[in-house]
Amino acid sequence: MKDYFKKNVNIAKNLLDIKAISLRPHKPFKFTSGILSPIYIDNRITISYPDLRDKIIAQYIKIIKNDIGLDNIDVVSGTATAAIPHAAFIAQKLNLPMVYVREKKKGHGKENQIEGVVKKGQKVLVIEDHISTGGSLIGNTKAIRNAGGKVSYAIANTNFLMIKAAQNFKKLDIKVFSITDFETIVTTAVKTGYLKDKDKELVLSWASNPEKWGR
Repeated sequence: MKDYFKKNVNIAKNLLDIKAISLRPHKPFKFTSGILSPIYIDNRITISYPDLRDKIIAQYIKIIKNDIGLDNIDVVSGTATAAIPHAAFIAQKLNLPMVYVREKKKGHGKENQIEGVVKKGQKVLVIEDHISTGGSLIGNTKAIRNAGGKVSYAIANTNFLMIKAAQNFKKLDIKVFSITDFETIVTTAVKTGYLKDKDKELVLSWASNPEKWGR
């Protein structure tokens, strides 16, 4: 467990180094929902850094093999659009079929929401790049289940650890893993100088009540 946490810290530092993670406690970011946030994560940047990309995919694979089990996965599903590259790399490494799920059905052609093939009864692992409220992961899960697939597990690169997300995952009976998370990122940011120690508690307080933070 100690070694696993150590790698979580390393990934957090790597993401801070390439500016996939930005921290602005006194000039917060504003999300589409109107929520103010001291942190912004864009894991899409990682696809441009092959060495880091390999490290991240290796962590996904480690969780799959050690915590989920290859016998529990028939198909890998990526959430469009940010998690599609992650899902593709993972599926290639494991020689498994892959699909990806749109936020909603296309408005033309076959009007697919799922691109690729999911057969009834297949066990599908959902791959996310990042979890905030968990909305896209939940949408992916529901689409797969509506198509006859079974979803019990999901993995994300980063996770804000929001209470709302955890409650939603529990309702859907999904076990969610992440390579690194909000608390690890904030602690690592302080240790590496990306965040001042005096601002640590201010930033950490955000995840418990993001709707009212900063108001």
